[in-house]
Amino acid sequence: MSGETDLQRLLNEMSPILAEREYVYCTVLGDAALWLALEPIGTFREAEGMTLILERSKADAAGLSYGPVLRLITLSVHSALEAVGLTAAVSAALTRAGVSANVVAAYYHDHIFVPTADADRSLAALHALSRGNS
Repeated sequence: MSGETDLQRLLNEMSPILAEREYVYCTVLGDAALWLALEPIGTFREAEGMTLILERSKADAAGLSYGPVLRLITLSVHSALEAVGLTAAVSAALTRAGVSANVVAAYYHDHIFVPTADADRSLAALHALSRGNS
């Protein structure tokens, strides 16, 4: 089943949801299978090491270092990977709100990681973006 590609529909129906947990990005070396036991919600292999996106509590328990502590906002609309403009529109709205964002596109949804302190403001900015396009 393919996702939505029409930008207006994506914005109108994005229905952002803020997750309760806090997440972090870590980088690790070595056997990926060892790190998968930490149940990351995302991974990416780079030349310098493997990036893990995982719950802060799991990173702390494993003694991993990390950067900023983030909250996850999921856009619940099923966006197609080939959709044009959604990431740009979301990024622009968060830029106007003064919020940094790390966007991860998965098969069904787009996920935005924002600093914990900015989570509520980010959610409000995304709701305003969606309402402005209804």
